[in-house]
Amino acid sequence: MSSSPTVQSAQPHRLGEVYLDRDQLAARVGELGSSIAADYAGREPVLVIILRGAVVFGSDLSRATTIPHALDFVSVAGYASPFGDGAAVRLLKDLDEPIGGRDVIVVENVVDTGLSLNYILKALALREPASLAVCTLIDRPYRRLVDDLPIRYVGFTAPDEFFVGYGFDLDGRYRGLPGLHVLLTN
Repeated sequence: MSSSPTVQSAQPHRLGEVYLDRDQLAARVGELGSSIAADYAGREPVLVIILRGAVVFGSDLSRATTIPHALDFVSVAGYASPFGDGAAVRLLKDLDEPIGGRDVIVVENVVDTGLSLNYILKALALREPASLAVCTLIDRPYRRLVDDLPIRYVGFTAPDEFFVGYGFDLDGRYRGLPGLHVLLTN
């Protein structure tokens, strides 16, 4: 789940400059895949891709990870808590396979506050994986509200911009752009 700054879809918007182009993304994802392959050599981790934003990144990361591994998917949504105590998270799609005793790498497109990711990690930890780590394409540690996240692999540390492309979207649009663009509001 992407928790980028809020952009009202009713506001006029346009694509800004390319923040990361196809080649920059491919190079870094290749490095991340190589690191995962080296760190998990002799093991068969499960890449748990968070839908929908991380599906493009997760697919490329899977192809770049040269050791045997499994793929599974989860999806969450944030919503206003009915108790008036802020935001809450609910699970929309759970894993299809058990992860008990397996090495699990959660693949996320962006980590901002860490609240959604923390929810996912706690839910997965209850299933007793052998290990639990996170690989994120974009990290924004300066927005973090949760400090103890096991973020092991980071593609890029990025500014507080609203991005589209490479899986990032605005109201379901722009996910298929090959680069990561800044979205401008007028």
